[in-house]
Amino acid sequence: MSPSLILICVGIYTLLLFAVTYFTSRNADNKSFFIGNRSSKWYLVAYGMIGASLSGVTFLSVPGDVGKGAFSYFQMVLGYLLGYIVISYVLLPLYYRLNLTSIYSYLKERLGVYSYKTGAFFFILSRVIGASFRLFIVVNVLQIFVFDAWGISFWITTSIFILLILAYTFQGGVKTIVWTDSLQTTFMLLSLLLSVVLICKQLNFGFGDMITAIANSDYSKTIMTDWQLKTFFPKHFFGGMFIAIAMTGLDQEMMQKNISCKNIGEAQKNVITFSITLVAVNFIFLCLGALLYIYTTSKNIPLPLRSTDDLFPTIALQHLGNLSAIFFIIGLISAAYPSADGALTALTASFCIDFLGFEEKKEMTEERKTTLRKIVHVGFSLLLLLVIVIFRAINDEAVIRQLFRVANYTYGPLLGLFFFGILTKQNVRDKIVPVICLLSPIICYTIDSNSKEWLNGYLFGNELLIINGLLTFAGLWLIRKK
Repeated sequence: MSPSLILICVGIYTLLLFAVTYFTSRNADNKSFFIGNRSSKWYLVAYGMIGASLSGVTFLSVPGDVGKGAFSYFQMVLGYLLGYIVISYVLLPLYYRLNLTSIYSYLKERLGVYSYKTGAFFFILSRVIGASFRLFIVVNVLQIFVFDAWGISFWITTSIFILLILAYTFQGGVKTIVWTDSLQTTFMLLSLLLSVVLICKQLNFGFGDMITAIANSDYSKTIMTDWQLKTFFPKHFFGGMFIAIAMTGLDQEMMQKNISCKNIGEAQKNVITFSITLVAVNFIFLCLGALLYIYTTSKNIPLPLRSTDDLFPTIALQHLGNLSAIFFIIGLISAAYPSADGALTALTASFCIDFLGFEEKKEMTEERKTTLRKIVHVGFSLLLLLVIVIFRAINDEAVIRQLFRVANYTYGPLLGLFFFGILTKQNVRDKIVPVICLLSPIICYTIDSNSKEWLNGYLFGNELLIINGLLTFAGLWLIRKK
């Protein structure tokens, strides 16, 4: 597929997004931007959250990673279900009862101003890094297959994408994102299913043949029983549970869509529906990964040497024909936009509310708030651009592993803060809280870096997030007011 045709596909798809943006952002105000006027349809939120949760990381890294880890990733996906139950019946009732716009406002009421600012800071840090990772993987593919051929530098490519995302989220915020995420989820799922169908067609597989081939291959191994592996079942399963709680339930980006529903009942229906669908979609991505490796073996296609992330784009763009290439590009863009647009909106909302005090400064006019909000929005766009360019310079392995490794460190303090507030009635010495929340990830990093020598070959996986949260919880207990 020629670079020009790829670019045309991207352009047409982007125009469609802007058409949706035009109709959904009319008469939008600050409440529309931050919480969608609490009028979002729960089924639209649930459907759109699939695309926002999966992102370009899942789209490329999960299928490629099957070659190394088989279906072990599915252990974590099953753990997500427990996490979403906690979100539905513990966190959402709390957020709705307090009528929160920023979920970190809870920490101010429960623990104090320093705890509140610390929680918001760790969200911003987590989301800037996570959104940068997710957008990087998509932009990098387009750079390799399109813009390198035209001599356009990576930072210009990234700038174009961020400028487009900035443009269609600039006015409507959450009110727009609920609709654009639904559109993008549709195209991403169509791309996924079409890829499976086209590979099966070339392999002469019917549905039964596909199931048999995947089941009989080494790639379908799911349960890992070696306790020293990072993918050992309890590590992955319970790590997945707490990743869901932290990266969805304690994340402003994901929760701002949930609290935009009319009431708690609709928000809970949204989360439960979304969680079940997410498990099914992730399973299909893993099946696609197995099929990709079966296909390369059958056709004697050499595997990409640089990264397993390159496997899916290589097959889709170079071996399955123009229809596959078109839908792959559209699916890839559909996976990239939801993770970046939601992050940009949530970062803006958190900074405006948690650090600029929009809800507290009653004397500030709506016009002034709107102006500041737009300045912050542009500022975070520039920050994402900077982090993506830096990340490209240091990337050396599958992005999926980097993303969750970073999350283990940055979301742990949020887990500790929220669960200390929810599970205890203790107050803390608020000014010391930032120190506790910085020490916990440092201790975890030290243990993780030396675990092989200190713990007889043991390697930490996603359980590191749990340990990080527990260390934060314990630190808060030590500085409680007696």
